[in-house]
Amino acid sequence: MLAVYCGAASVSSCINEAGDPPGGTTGGGTGLDFTLDLNDNAYSSLKSVGNYLIVDKVVVARVSEDAFAAVTLICTHENRTKIIYKGSGFYCTEHGAKYTITGEGLNSDGKKGIKAYNTEFTDSTIRVYA
Repeated sequence: MLAVYCGAASVSSCINEAGDPPGGTTGGGTGLDFTLDLNDNAYSSLKSVGNYLIVDKVVVARVSEDAFAAVTLICTHENRTKIIYKGSGFYCTEHGAKYTITGEGLNSDGKKGIKAYNTEFTDSTIRVYA
């Protein structure tokens, strides 16, 4: 099942939230590893810089023409699933924790940092992995 949300004016992106990662696996002892094909309508929002989507509790954002960033959806401040991509970093909508695209905390609520994942972009495919 796929749900689509569009953010308010202050958040300049639409989010696709999918329960299971396409073409890969997550969890278990081996870590996270999945791919997204930008030609698939479910992930096409990532064709534009500044947009993000959520796949299996991972926030994937297009941070430039040729770069993506991915972090866990779960904020380290109070373990809420409220992380979004906003501007040039990640932000928790619950209490305002802020993080860089590499997961480093930027304020007191985000001081613990956040789990960031590796991304690899080839043609129209994004790989997200631990």
